[in-house]
Amino acid sequence: MPEGDTVYRTAAKLREALAGRELTRCDIRVPRYAAVDLSGQVVDEVLSRGKHLFIRVGQASIHSHLKMDGAWVIGRVRVPAYKIRIVLETATSRTSGVDLGVLEVLDRATDMDAVAHLGPDLLGEDWSAEVAAVNLMADPDRPLAETLLDQRVMAGVGNVFANELSFVFGLRPGTPVRELTDPLRVAHRAQQMLWLNRLRVNRTTTGNTRPGQDVWVYGRAGLPCRRCGTRIETDKFTERVTYWCPTCQR
Repeated sequence: MPEGDTVYRTAAKLREALAGRELTRCDIRVPRYAAVDLSGQVVDEVLSRGKHLFIRVGQASIHSHLKMDGAWVIGRVRVPAYKIRIVLETATSRTSGVDLGVLEVLDRATDMDAVAHLGPDLLGEDWSAEVAAVNLMADPDRPLAETLLDQRVMAGVGNVFANELSFVFGLRPGTPVRELTDPLRVAHRAQQMLWLNRLRVNRTTTGNTRPGQDVWVYGRAGLPCRRCGTRIETDKFTERVTYWCPTCQR
């Protein structure tokens, strides 16, 4: 699933292609909104909120969530037509929403109600490490990775960052959050990780952008830990795949 940094970058690309331009075509291929036509109106802004995207056009707001496989593509799309949920065109650009998990047209005046349940946005103006830290500890017995993935705690962390943060703080993904000695530091580090990756196509949590050197544990099952050499373990039988070093993570 695309994480907050990916969605932030997607919003930036959509903003460049659409903002300030009049729509010459608006083709929404979701039955409930198939009759909505925003062509002739100007796209005022594109913004991200956690893993959610909003394209504001006139009095409407196109709200989308990429879920597991969704993407916004600018230019030519090389996928079957049935995968395309929406097409927006201007005189100079074409954007398509492909396999979007959520696509709806909201009243612009109340579009943020759709994300009112989210915690502070790691890449947003409302970011508050203090609030995120309190949210982290609200349920002390909850597993760390599961808590980090809860968008009501803080918005933007996905499975890659949840596993990488667990490694950085020396705790296994299933460790209860009560074991955190400094939740505020965890919140700060989560924000730093996403912020530093917000404009990168090739994400890194190690600081090394070379292929194969970019993450600590995620996707590295069976490979040696970069810190101690112990074989990385994984659990693929849960809803979210987890990775950890048996030596570095207690």
